[in-house]
This record gives sequence, C-alpha cells and structure tokens, in this order.
Amino acid sequence: MVRLIMGDKGSGKTKKLIELINSAAAQEAGNVVCIEAEKVMTFDLHYHVRLIVAGDYEVGSYEAMRGFISGLYAGNYDISHIFIDNLFKIVGGKSDHEAEMFLDWLEKFSTAHGVRFTVSASVDPEHATDGMQKYL
Repeated sequence: MVRLIMGDKGSGKTKKLIELINSAAAQEAGNVVCIEAEKVMTFDLHYHVRLIVAGDYEVGSYEAMRGFISGLYAGNYDISHIFIDNLFKIVGGKSDHEAEMFLDWLEKFSTAHGVRFTVSASVDPEHATDGMQKYL
C-alpha cells in the first residue's frame, strides 16, 4: 500500500505525517522507518522509529532512493512501514512522470514485501499527474 500526502508548504503535511508515524510505531508489530530530507523531526517521533536523514547518504535521485529502500529492507526484513517526508526535496524531483513511476515502483515493492509506504510531497495536489492521483 502506498499513500501520498500532498500540499503546499505550510499546509500541515509534516504535522500530519508525525501523527501517522507515531501511531504506526505504537500499533504496528514491525519496525517503522522515516526518511526525511533534513534533520527536522528528531524530537517529535517515538523512540522506536528509525529516523534517517537522506542528506547524510546522498540520496539525490529516484534511482538512488530505490536502491536505498531496497538496501534498508535487505538489512531488516522486519520493516513494516516506511515514511518518506518531502520526497521531491530528497530526490530533487517534481510532480511528473518520473515521480509517478517511483510511486508505482513503491506499490510493487509493497505488494512483494508487505511494506507499507506513506510519502509526503510539497506541491499542490492539483499538480499531481493522473498516475499519482490513485495514491492520494
């Protein structure tokens, strides 16, 4: 399952994401991971959440992000949910076909491995491609 949360900067996406992450950490049996662009949520997340700052690992493209997620899962099969905060800031992308293809890859990964994904992006939902709309 892939869920996409979109909204302009300042629309409350991060606050909503923090609530979802902490809820998942309290309710899910598996490990919860949060990938963020910069160190912002350190003190807001439950201590069981594995917080990863993507900037520390030079994850600057969709291809690098696919490899990074695959590596995370290969190292820990107990991951049940991965949250990605501000996807476009991490990969330097925008709401386009490449983002749509990445979300489709996440959906395939989710189905194959049983990992849920929640992704936020700082862009108005009206700018989502038709393929991205199904994840909103």
